[in-house]
Amino acid sequence: MAVKIRLKRMGSKKRPFYRVVVADSRSPRDGRFIENVGTYNPLTEPAQVTLKEEVILNWLNNGAQPSDTVRNLLSDAGIMQKYHEAKYAKK
Repeated sequence: MAVKIRLKRMGSKKRPFYRVVVADSRSPRDGRFIENVGTYNPLTEPAQVTLKEEVILNWLNNGAQPSDTVRNLLSDAGIMQKYHEAKYAKK
């Protein structure tokens, strides 16, 4: 089972709001998901992003792959840097 960290679209027409979820790659975009790990609101200025950092790092360590957009959000929040340092730190 390939697990992805991706966006689930919420909100009404022309007023998007996204949840950052962990889901099986075969499930539909707005369908079944495993865990809700954050939110993203692109309509506010600046865009409002809330993420559960420890939960996301746990999923990344277990092999979950972020989508391109989520990878950019995680990089802006500094989570990808922490993941990279933890993964490639000299032991």
